[in-house]
Amino acid sequence: MPEGDTVWRTARSLDRALSGAHASVDFRVPELATRDLSGVITSTISRGKHLLTRFDDQITVHTHLRMEGSWHLYRPGQPWLRPSHEARLVITTTDWVAVGFALGFVELVATESENDVVGHLGPDLLGPDWDEEEAVRRLGAQPERPIGEALLDQRNLAGIGNLYRAELCFVSGVHPATAAAKVDLPRLVRRAKAMLEANKERPEQSTTGDLRRDRRVWVYRRDGKPCRRCRTRILRGELGEPSRSTYWCPSCQPLATG
Repeated sequence: MPEGDTVWRTARSLDRALSGAHASVDFRVPELATRDLSGVITSTISRGKHLLTRFDDQITVHTHLRMEGSWHLYRPGQPWLRPSHEARLVITTTDWVAVGFALGFVELVATESENDVVGHLGPDLLGPDWDEEEAVRRLGAQPERPIGEALLDQRNLAGIGNLYRAELCFVSGVHPATAAAKVDLPRLVRRAKAMLEANKERPEQSTTGDLRRDRRVWVYRRDGKPCRRCRTRILRGELGEPSRSTYWCPSCQPLATG
């Protein structure tokens, strides 16, 4: 699933290409297939992992990438890099064709009612509403909940996916199954903010500071390989409901007990 920095960068690209232009929208999802929408796009913003594309008639197109989705920008007539049958939404202006492929969902909402679809989210790590204290409060509201599970709950703070969950726990020396009450939450939240800020301007996500392909992460998807710090074998397990894979070093991230 795309992380919050990827969605933030997608929103910025769409905003720069489409805002201020008159656009026509081709919906390729059954529930909106007959809907005719055209007008001037005023902005596209991200809210956690959600995208909101606003039109001047106070209608917002709400989309989410989920696991496989992506937005591509093409010049008119340029070949698409993904199959056309995967397109769920096509926005066309004079200068650009924006194609949303394999989007998790597409819906229309009144711009004034956007809070109905994203209001449940916690503070956005890359948003203007970022509130460190509120994110810490929400993470700590269920003190016995495993921190690795709480980090993926977008109601606590918005923008953390499986990659950053694993990497945050590693750099904090915290086993992902550790109860939230046993974690230095302010420190963890500040590191989460720093990670996404460091990566939001580039497509290569790195938590190690090294942009080489095989050196970018500490533990994520490195199960069976030696820890970069202590050489202990990285482990993989399932955590949360629904369960998601997570990764940790049993030496650098001992499970807190007692």
